[in-house]
Amino acid sequence: MELRDVDVFLALADELHFGRTAERLHISQARVSQVIRKQERAIGAALFERTTRTVRLTLIGRRLRDDLSHARDMFQEAITRAKGAAQGLRGTLRVGFLGAMGHEIRPLIEEFRSHHPDSEVELVESRLSDPFGLLRAGEVDAQVLWLPVQEPDLTVGPVVLTEGRVLAVPAESDLARLVSVAWEELDGYPVADLGGLAPSYWVEALVPRRTPNGRLIKRGPTARTLQEVLTLIADGQIVSPLHQHSTRYFSYPGIAYLPIHDAPSTQWALVWSLTNRSGLVHAFAQAARDSAAVRGRARPQRGRRVAGPSAGWGGYVSGGSA
Repeated sequence: MELRDVDVFLALADELHFGRTAERLHISQARVSQVIRKQERAIGAALFERTTRTVRLTLIGRRLRDDLSHARDMFQEAITRAKGAAQGLRGTLRVGFLGAMGHEIRPLIEEFRSHHPDSEVELVESRLSDPFGLLRAGEVDAQVLWLPVQEPDLTVGPVVLTEGRVLAVPAESDLARLVSVAWEELDGYPVADLGGLAPSYWVEALVPRRTPNGRLIKRGPTARTLQEVLTLIADGQIVSPLHQHSTRYFSYPGIAYLPIHDAPSTQWALVWSLTNRSGLVHAFAQAARDSAAVRGRARPQRGRRVAGPSAGWGGYVSGGSA
């Protein structure tokens, strides 16, 4: 099947109308019919069910559509990468991060540098209290943020990390004597208030406003950064859900970390402005997709043992990004 015939098939699979397909591709309707008949003869099965009123994909046609869509995307991405290599991407890509995420994505940065040696990555720390501020001010080109991100002016790119969550508590608190906790046990304990600049839906993805049984989780003192959150925990003023990688980087005196056994996993993704057409940003996003694909092939199992401070919990987290 030639590439131009693939385009005809995929356009018809999308439009499910021979006339609209012909208009979309600027060819005759007879040509569309000819291409589809040729493909069906070559495959030995009908790809579409046709009536006087409707056009529908057959089971074989749906499978072919899915496979060819994926193959075409890979083809286009290969061309984009080749063009980038030919143009010799140069310059500095500024990437925003929260807490220790700058170190968590070091393998991705090294992967990007290996393909674009004339480019550099500059890491810029942002505040929990204003997660999108650096992007909107143009101070970074992209940002690594936990999902969901539902901002109409921002593009959500590939996931770079999937992990579990823990509850950071004062070491002298009653909670610290537990082996693990459930979301419901946050009832009665204040958590940090991240202020009004961070959208509520984004904050609540980490720190729910209510327990599963509907009890309101109290907001305590305001914290703008992860360091301020940790200081308030060590001082006994709050408890806080945190992402699991925090246990490997922030061994604070006076803080204990407990697994939250009913918490959903967190996904971190690359985010950039909808209007950003930078080749560096898209090359970095492609490096993230390529890295995720490699990890997926290397680790087909569903989970992996957590290393570091969490190893004694006997828990598992998701094995790589989606």
